[in-house]
Amino acid sequence: MHTHTLVIYELCLLHFSDLLSREDLVKLSQISGCAARVILPSCRTTPNLNKYRTATSVCNNINNPRLGASNTPFARWLPSEYDDGISQPKGFNRNRKINNFLLPLVRQVSNNILSTTDAGVVNDTEYTHMVTLFGQWNDHDLTFTPFSPSIRSFSKGINCDESCENTEPCIPIPIPPGDPRLPSGPNSCIPAFRSAPACGTGYSAYNFGGEPNKREQINALTAFLDLGQVYGSEEKLALCLRDLESDAGLLRVNTEFKDNNRELLPFNPLQVNMCATRRRVTNDTNAREVPCFIAGDGRVDENIALTSIHTLFMREHNRLARELKRLNPQWDSETLYQEARKIMGAYTQVFVFRDYLPHIVGPDAMRTQLGRYPGYNPNVDPSIANVFATAAYRFAHLAIQPFLARLDANYREDPRFPSVPLFKAFFTPWRIIFEGGIDPLLRGLIGRPAKLNTQDHMMVDALRERLFQFVMHLALDLGSLNMERGRDHGLAGYNAWRGFCGLSQPRNQQELAQVLNNNDLARRLLQLYGTADNIDIWMGGVAEPFVNGGRVGPLFACLIATQFQRIRQGDRLWHENPGVFTSAQRAALSAASLSKIICDNTGITAVPSDAYSVLSNRNRLVSCTNLRGLNLTVRKSVEKRLVLSTKKW
Repeated sequence: MHTHTLVIYELCLLHFSDLLSREDLVKLSQISGCAARVILPSCRTTPNLNKYRTATSVCNNINNPRLGASNTPFARWLPSEYDDGISQPKGFNRNRKINNFLLPLVRQVSNNILSTTDAGVVNDTEYTHMVTLFGQWNDHDLTFTPFSPSIRSFSKGINCDESCENTEPCIPIPIPPGDPRLPSGPNSCIPAFRSAPACGTGYSAYNFGGEPNKREQINALTAFLDLGQVYGSEEKLALCLRDLESDAGLLRVNTEFKDNNRELLPFNPLQVNMCATRRRVTNDTNAREVPCFIAGDGRVDENIALTSIHTLFMREHNRLARELKRLNPQWDSETLYQEARKIMGAYTQVFVFRDYLPHIVGPDAMRTQLGRYPGYNPNVDPSIANVFATAAYRFAHLAIQPFLARLDANYREDPRFPSVPLFKAFFTPWRIIFEGGIDPLLRGLIGRPAKLNTQDHMMVDALRERLFQFVMHLALDLGSLNMERGRDHGLAGYNAWRGFCGLSQPRNQQELAQVLNNNDLARRLLQLYGTADNIDIWMGGVAEPFVNGGRVGPLFACLIATQFQRIRQGDRLWHENPGVFTSAQRAALSAASLSKIICDNTGITAVPSDAYSVLSNRNRLVSCTNLRGLNLTVRKSVEKRLVLSTKKW
């Protein structure tokens, strides 16, 4: 072999990073923007470090300042499984067998397993539709996975929205033969995009030793229960959402419209046209369009029930800030804002652990994993796990009714603004402005039941066949998207996660039928996947029968409880951590309830005492005047001894 040929051959075995010094690699990371996510910030200069959260939750953990902060990678509880071991989604190579079987098309799984009709919906006999929407609301506090910033192929310039070619970042969902809605073939697909890789991960990312870093995805939100969906998880957004012209610590509100003289969310200044749906939905070409609302989370307009909860909590912040100013006229705007925000964060922690999670994971998981607060542990990583965000916490997609109820003051169908089919409620903020405000929607959430996820009737057509029908050129399928996202993120299969949770790992139809308590469902799943090892984690999780007293099966109960256990224990500013609130303030929080927040911020005058449970003899409608409110006054003798105390709360 000639010398120059040998040199070229050896160069081909090297990666470019092997030819650069460590200083050069550091400089590249600075130029690319990755350095800002890698270099640890100093917490010593952070104001009020022990008093208030930062918007991004940087410095929640003093020793590891980015732990749980926004725009950091999701945690991995099991190693990723990519087609090429580094980055390619599972199933990217349609001819590659996994565990001796080809992965089925996700749309085929959706058609064969998830399909139901609105007529087949079973109502939950225990829990209201608020449980479902509160789950979405809470999810938007914890997880958001940004897409690739480009919708065009990096190598070919192909528009992912218009092509069915499998080329980064496009991961189109192929249509199987005989699909009930869409024609099959090479030019027929549901468009989908890859999640953006975290800085320094994926194909072109190598560590300093020259080894490829496996692709990781980004959580754009903080891992903490801090109501980031109200306040924002970025400093600039948090500032944008505040009314800086006021000295009362308020959030900005809409300057053009009111809801029966009550505040509405401000409009998005970017004039996002995603919400210009009124003329298409109503077929009224003269109807006035309005922009999208803006809030701490960009999904605020996704459906009008979610928007109504956003509006409710914005109003509650402003109500608290005004009350705190009345009690403490000497406080400046910043103190009023931060104190109201701090109380609101404690609200969500109480509501999630006391009122919501017991309905979901059941009493056994609550007792073994989510019982008494064990105290803060700086060694616990609260980061949201990829499997939680991408699979486990999407269980409630099967508990959504095909319509959003709108009820009058007597909790009957509102004759002026009747209930809305769900597919006509996506990205329609105009319905809140022009069709009765948030009161009828909130009554519908607390006065009507959730859909019950049953193995025979899983996902309604509004989500499987008509998702975002009026804002996309082709309606999406949420079930297919969930499974495709799991493959894009390299999530391990069903049995691997069962093993992670210490559960059995079924090896044949008989064993899977025992786990699912359903032989026919086990047979149909294995016809598609060949082995339970390959079942998409989301699909396997939602197929399991509920744990006692819960609304998920054993696998998702384990994963959800594990995540919340870590969120709570790894949060230095958790409301029960000594020094965060006074004992009197913690005691006052026990009186807080979602029902009371609804009473204080709407025209609704009667509510169920428990907003999450259906109306019954044990949960009757009660007058708002009979509900206990939050006592904002604390004793001076207590507050003077505490770092975080103030004259009054």
